[in-house]
Amino acid sequence: MAFKKEDIIIIGPKEIFVGKKDAPVTLMEFGEYENEDCAKANEIVKQLLEEYEGKIRFQFRHFPLTLIHQRSLKASESAVAAAQEGKFWEMHNVLFGNRRSLGTTSLKLHSKDAGIRNKKFLDDLVNGVYGWQVQDDLKEGHNRGVKELPAFFINDVPFTGKPTFTNLSNAIEAALKKTKKKPAVRQKQRA
Repeated sequence: MAFKKEDIIIIGPKEIFVGKKDAPVTLMEFGEYENEDCAKANEIVKQLLEEYEGKIRFQFRHFPLTLIHQRSLKASESAVAAAQEGKFWEMHNVLFGNRRSLGTTSLKLHSKDAGIRNKKFLDDLVNGVYGWQVQDDLKEGHNRGVKELPAFFINDVPFTGKPTFTNLSNAIEAALKKTKKKPAVRQKQRA
């Protein structure tokens, strides 16, 4: 008798957004949790979400630079693990707040701060259960030409320049202008 393998559906980073679902502008960031510039960008993104409430939605994609930050991969996996309980953004912010303390044991403690209840959280991290989702983000980042962090995309267009509040706001404003619907052209009626 063959055993049927249970299919486990994992919520991946591609499916996680904050902001209005049908917002006209999508802001996407490729980043990692040990990077100081990404931590600064996280604070800017919070301001942008407040400033453009209802007009933008934000997605964070993982791009751990493991040659520089050895703990960034497991930190990214822990955020994906948190997403399985609907706590991605809570864990995301806790990780940035504790970016100098991201060892595996610390990640277990941070998960409690984020409200994670999964008893297998540490086992899942050690066993790399969510590693493929992070690898998928890395691959997509490479395909999009990401080389430095943080890397932003606005409606799938690469953002160039320093990711300051002013620069990102200007780019969002430009994207909002592009997305405004043009009046429909009336067709001539046949007589």
